[in-house]
Amino acid sequence: MTPRTDRSSRIIDAPASAIYRALTDGEALVQWLPPTGMTATMVAFDPRPGGLYRMVLRYEDPAIAGKSGGNQDIAEGRFIALVPDQAVIQAIDFVSDDPGLSGTMTMSWLLRPVGGATEVRIIAEHVPPGISATDHAEGMASSLANLAAFLRR
Repeated sequence: MTPRTDRSSRIIDAPASAIYRALTDGEALVQWLPPTGMTATMVAFDPRPGGLYRMVLRYEDPAIAGKSGGNQDIAEGRFIALVPDQAVIQAIDFVSDDPGLSGTMTMSWLLRPVGGATEVRIIAEHVPPGISATDHAEGMASSLANLAAFLRR
């Protein structure tokens, strides 16, 4: 099976420096990253190349099954590269017994100034086959919308 790559992008009315800060601040991330219907807790966060993080995402509806059991998704990540105001690249694994969710996904957040705004592109490479393309597209679009709203505050 060919590894899947998913993409999403949005122009956000904020400078790249503000977006980069929101991508590299654990307290900010838990406020805007969870897609609609989820909340998050950051258990560990070390934003430097090679630094690790662990985030627990919970569905607000306890009846929805998460990737990691119960109603939660646990993501363990490692920062591959941090380029101020330009890029945050991470390697992410989901804690799960489901083989369809195994493997390391590379998630790149790329920032490009566009006039007074910034284009934010997400490129997710080697997406585990257990994550539906439709759900992933909706989740990435939701996170980008949340980021735009977070930065308007």
